[in-house]
Amino acid sequence: MSEFRVQRRASLEVLRAEATQERDTVVHERLIAGGDPWEFMEELPAIDELVVYLLRADAIAANAGAAPSATREYRVLRQIALAHPALTSTVWRLIGHLTDR
Repeated sequence: MSEFRVQRRASLEVLRAEATQERDTVVHERLIAGGDPWEFMEELPAIDELVVYLLRADAIAANAGAAPSATREYRVLRQIALAHPALTSTVWRLIGHLTDR
């Protein structure tokens, strides 16, 4: 079993900027479609959640696109927290959601 290592593709600030741009795009598209921001803003993930999702997607791509098992998912998320300590609370919250399933 290969262990995932978080690639430092960019600084956390750059990753957050990318996530902000992604979220802004989603908001823009929903507004154009006539969505009410009072209704949909709470549905959208926070910027740090988006960063974790981006890093998780990198891990899935590095594993030939295979969906991770629950054990691998936990390891990947822990590696993200270790590589980016500022994301630790977000990672643990997402890990908590895994156990809720």
